[in-house]
Amino acid sequence: MRPGYALYIHRSAYLIMGRTSALVTAMFFAVILATQAQESVEEVALPPWSEPTLPSSEPALSTQAAPLPPAPEPVTSAPEPLPPAATETLPASSEPLPSSEQAFPSSPNPWSPSTNYSTAQTTVVPPPVATGPYGGSYNVFPAGETVYSGEARRFHYLLSLTVRGVWDDNIFLSHTNKVSGYYFAIEPVITIGWGDIAGHSRSYLRMDYMPSGILFVDHSDQDAFNQFLHLEGGYSSGRLSVTVSEDIAILQSANLNSFYDTTGLWANTDASAPTRMNIFYTRLRADYQLTGKMFLQGEFDSPTYFYPGNISDYTVSGGLYLYYNWLPKLSVGIGGTFGYTWVDDPSTNQTFEQINLRLNYEVTAKLNLYASGGVEFRQFDGNRDTYDSPVFELGLAYHPFSGTNISLAAGRRIYPSGYLANQDFGATYVAARFQQRLFNRVYFGLGAGYEHSNYFATDRNVNAIRDDDYWFIEPSVDVAITRWLTAGVYYLHREDSSNEDFFSWEDNQVGVRATVRF
Repeated sequence: MRPGYALYIHRSAYLIMGRTSALVTAMFFAVILATQAQESVEEVALPPWSEPTLPSSEPALSTQAAPLPPAPEPVTSAPEPLPPAATETLPASSEPLPSSEQAFPSSPNPWSPSTNYSTAQTTVVPPPVATGPYGGSYNVFPAGETVYSGEARRFHYLLSLTVRGVWDDNIFLSHTNKVSGYYFAIEPVITIGWGDIAGHSRSYLRMDYMPSGILFVDHSDQDAFNQFLHLEGGYSSGRLSVTVSEDIAILQSANLNSFYDTTGLWANTDASAPTRMNIFYTRLRADYQLTGKMFLQGEFDSPTYFYPGNISDYTVSGGLYLYYNWLPKLSVGIGGTFGYTWVDDPSTNQTFEQINLRLNYEVTAKLNLYASGGVEFRQFDGNRDTYDSPVFELGLAYHPFSGTNISLAAGRRIYPSGYLANQDFGATYVAARFQQRLFNRVYFGLGAGYEHSNYFATDRNVNAIRDDDYWFIEPSVDVAITRWLTAGVYYLHREDSSNEDFFSWEDNQVGVRATVRF
């Protein structure tokens, strides 16, 4: 069985602007606005930074004994929202700043099993998120609810627009022929929903859509048009809750961009070059409360990773997990997942089984811990011996003070290669994010991540020797100019070191950005 999708790629119009003058003008404009703004503002979190990773098949668990919320929502009991911080007044402002809870709203369900690379981050102030490579699969840190309100509403909508100007010193991610260039990114986001799209405790429907146009000043042949779509619906009745979602990411560059981040923190190291990669992910979760302390969770996942002109793969998997609320704020679960992966010729189809133990612990109102670990057994249609490998996810979210957020994520998963025939790779990663508010209006952010990819043969006649180490670091500064406008600057260094020189590269980017929210 092979996935087939007809993709229509729309070329973006050329943007004719000067190289250096455009970047300098944008930076000067951001500084002038920041120094002259006198009205009060909401605390605005740094733009989402985590890169797409393949959607994870392992959700977090609930610590509640009551009926579980719909699958897309975290399975853990919702932590008590932080008390509002004392109102602060700007020296030249007639309006007070928002409270800590208003600026950094706590998520009612911080460990949502349905959250992945394509879950939109459209709130005015999403908290920082730490995730892994290849889509949202490792996204154990979903950001705050994208739409929330103090008033009960049945219909919700939210609009935002981000514009970035970037200088990149290696636009092709080449090992031997580095080419620099300027480009502009235009990234609008629309979120519409009906019902309880924030709390997920009642029925709801939701759609998030973000087209992302990348327009090069001098290399128009590298223009790209990425699209991200998230559809989700949930139903809850008595002891049973069901959630279904569909996520689509159409990517045309070397970056694994997502709703969470479009700056390119995680790159497609499997290709290590600009390439087309499309992700289609269907997910279903059903929770059933057995007793006051025990519940079952059924899972169904069907991801497709489509590489036009290369090696695509399509997977169907299912799982069943039993959870026990050991303590009021601690739940543990055990279960298994099994599935089958069809891979394009000449690569081999694969069967896999997993046994996992899961833990979700709300240590304090400001500290949450999630862990899932186990072992995977993978077979390759009889062409080689079973490949056994550990699989895990680990996440920690810490909010020690008003204006301070820290998140950490780590994990390991197995993926078929889209470019090397009859080879899979195990991706082991760690990522962290720190954010601090300074002087009421200024936000300093620091993100860093590391990924190790080791390749192995899926056929006894193949010799797989590739081994990659990828890392990135991104400091940034953003300024809340008004309640609806933010502007900032960031620097990104990323590097891939491979034992096969062809896949090694180094890249530096400097960018300015502005976001308008309606």
